[in-house]
Amino acid sequence: MISSDIIGASILLGYYLIVVATIPTLVKKYIRIPTELVRKGQHIGYSLSIFLLLRLFSTWYMAIFAALLLLGIGFPFLLICERLPLYKKVFVIDRSKRGGELRKQLVYVQLSFAALIAVFWGLLGIRSNYVVAVAVMAWGFGDAAAALVGKAFGRRHVLHRYIERAKTFEGMAAMMAVAGAAAFFTLLIYGRQPWHVSLLVSMVVAPVCGVVELFSRKGTDTLTVPFSAAVVILPLVNLLSMLSL
Repeated sequence: MISSDIIGASILLGYYLIVVATIPTLVKKYIRIPTELVRKGQHIGYSLSIFLLLRLFSTWYMAIFAALLLLGIGFPFLLICERLPLYKKVFVIDRSKRGGELRKQLVYVQLSFAALIAVFWGLLGIRSNYVVAVAVMAWGFGDAAAALVGKAFGRRHVLHRYIERAKTFEGMAAMMAVAGAAAFFTLLIYGRQPWHVSLLVSMVVAPVCGVVELFSRKGTDTLTVPFSAAVVILPLVNLLSMLSL
């Protein structure tokens, strides 16, 4: 068990180093692609890593340990790199003036993953851990779609004192559509739920993700959106499964 967990941690670390850190940086540096597109590609890379945490580790607490270990290694590494003159030239996808955006993103993502695993695997048992994957996919792909569509095609702004920045109806619609599609396919394939259950659940999850993302502030959608989705997914799946009997 321990040897397999060590291998899993090594694979996870290699995945983040290559897929999440190196590839987006090289793509932005050598290929003329908009920064936002590269950032959201990295964002999706973060999201997909949840499957490694759910599949490569023998227990829920070892998966959490791996997530926090990655945070413990990555955070000080980025903190040191930010003090180097080459940081902005290498990590060109960090939009903050003095660095720190990548560190903040890493903290939010790993804490979100750890908390979801603790509840929907550790507390509720391994039969519920598919909820983590569904919720993270809905957030990851939905949020990326909201940002890209909102910035490219957004014309009608949603203005409210509790909404940070000027978000658009077009971005919100993209968030709901893509989050719903991601939830449907993840439930169907990874969660092995019947197509009608997957469809009905995704139709409820989609607007929940859209509204919660709209009112989340200062990057907290990494925490609020997947948790809101997960809270909706599990009881709905259980209810629909009971009704189908």
